[in-house]
Amino acid sequence: MTIGAQVKQTLATLKGSEGTLKLYAMQTHDEESKQAYEEAIQVTQGIIKDLENRIKKIELEEPQYKGN
Repeated sequence: MTIGAQVKQTLATLKGSEGTLKLYAMQTHDEESKQAYEEAIQVTQGIIKDLENRIKKIELEEPQYKGN
């Protein structure tokens, strides 16, 4: 598996985790837990954005990875 494919797989996993965190945040009635989930969502979104930027850079530097 290429580095580009690994980064894309990691990105997909993180997006799934983000969705799960959002679901948990919506389902909980405990405000402290809700706040913890919201903070985790923000951190995860930051990592997702960083990985998306990294994928763009990989695809620019190595065009054969584009779309894989």
